[in-house]
Amino acid sequence: MAGIVALESGEWGEAVALDYLTGKNYAEVEKRYRTRFGEIDIIVRDSRFIVFVEVKTRKNAGYAYAREFVGPAKQKKLRATANIWLASHQTRLQPRFDVIEIYAPRGVDTVSPEIIHIENAF
Repeated sequence: MAGIVALESGEWGEAVALDYLTGKNYAEVEKRYRTRFGEIDIIVRDSRFIVFVEVKTRKNAGYAYAREFVGPAKQKKLRATANIWLASHQTRLQPRFDVIEIYAPRGVDTVSPEIIHIENAF
């Protein structure tokens, strides 16, 4: 997690997720893309996909898995936001929606958070 600064947990989780993705050979395209419909935390690409990533950071899954907070209403907002991005950026890559769960028991002080990457989540 080189270069990750202890920030508010959402920002910290997004930084952890981006570091993870770039380590898996994804290239960063954009962070925190906002429209009137909502925000996409991270946009990355590889040779086949333009990937819109929703990051959920939690201390644990005791209440529910983080992915459960990306329900139908959130998915609708993410799709609308991604469509706006796609309309203004030419790409031949196939769009995909991923969810990354970050479990950090000690919050931003967690040295090795658990990362679960759900490709093609919806």
